[in-house]
Amino acid sequence: MPLAELIDCHKVYAPGGVPVRALRGASFAIEPGEGVAILGASGSGKSTLMHVLGCLDRPTSGMYRLAGHDVSQLDDEALSFIRNRHIGFVFQAYNLIPTLSVEGNTEVPLFYAGLSRRERRQRSQRWIEAVGLRPRAHHRPNQLSGGERQRAAVARALVNDPLLILADEPTGNLDSATGVEIMRLFLDLHAAGRTIVIVTHDEALARQWPRQVHMKDGQIIDERRTSSVRVG
Repeated sequence: MPLAELIDCHKVYAPGGVPVRALRGASFAIEPGEGVAILGASGSGKSTLMHVLGCLDRPTSGMYRLAGHDVSQLDDEALSFIRNRHIGFVFQAYNLIPTLSVEGNTEVPLFYAGLSRRERRQRSQRWIEAVGLRPRAHHRPNQLSGGERQRAAVARALVNDPLLILADEPTGNLDSATGVEIMRLFLDLHAAGRTIVIVTHDEALARQWPRQVHMKDGQIIDERRTSSVRVG
């Protein structure tokens, strides 16, 4: 059974009353443990696809199943629960809370999950160490490099042991050498069995992933698979 499955999904926005069709009948399935790159130019629909996969938005029509359950029309409270417990997000702009340390940022999803302070600290410390930030655990985002901020975002995404990790242009704000390091971290997580979807406009980055899904004008126009991944 697919972990995530879109079936004939459409998404229409109407900014200023003018309809914009961001998704046009997208059908797409992700198996447990897959590593997928969604590739396309600006305006191709790739970020909208990720928002639907991440339960940040609902399709206008069509169905989205996550772990076998139709989540297409759930209310905001139910979608918030799913995002917190089952989906880990990593964004281009990091989206860290500036007043909190690395440890504090990593604990936020656990706080909303209702874990005790002791459990939050134990879990956050484990993932902070896993991403190589133990010496920086008590630093705030403005005291970190771009690569360190993204590593903190990865730790936060993983701390609730999500079913699905979604990364939207995760190397977009990084220099090339740091971008390679962050991509290696994602590929290592995938090799360890994590289901990861990377959204990117960079073809060279996309080719590092076992499966590449190409989008244009809100539609999936091509899929390719590679037998191995390459970093750098």
